[in-house]
Amino acid sequence: MNWTDERVEKLKKLWSEGLSASQIAAQLGGVSRNAVIGKVHRLSLPGRAKAGGTTAATRPKQRPATSAPRAPNYAARVTTRTVTRPAGATVLKEEIEVDLVAEQDFSIRTDVVVPMSRRLELTQLTERTCKWPIGDPLKEEFHFCGNDSPEASPYCTFHARLAYQPSAERRRAR
Repeated sequence: MNWTDERVEKLKKLWSEGLSASQIAAQLGGVSRNAVIGKVHRLSLPGRAKAGGTTAATRPKQRPATSAPRAPNYAARVTTRTVTRPAGATVLKEEIEVDLVAEQDFSIRTDVVVPMSRRLELTQLTERTCKWPIGDPLKEEFHFCGNDSPEASPYCTFHARLAYQPSAERRRAR
């Protein structure tokens, strides 16, 4: 199939009217949807807005940065939103329920004491020393905590609290 000047003009007209590549191919006849897309690309015709509005409307607003580090503490509520989704060549609008998550304020604990590390190497560890790794294993400064650990644990009391969290706390953190 040759792209004659008349067919190219008709393609440009139909494209500017907002017809899809499949619809244009059907009206031109003797040409595939992919051929229409290729010709549109080669002609550098301007793109059309996607159905459902702009992408800026769907992006979440960015919050300003805070100066103090904050751990997430969330409260959820349910709301209804209208969304668009493709179903074949048709875009459908439907209302869905969305769980909105809002961050709540909390207080930062300042009474946490992190124990000093004894900076032991792997060969220096015993059954009674903390085996919590610190740093990057590929770097020279990598070491283990090395503080005293209870008999039933490979970690000191501080690192055991980090390693072994009750399942209820893990569920809340998600």
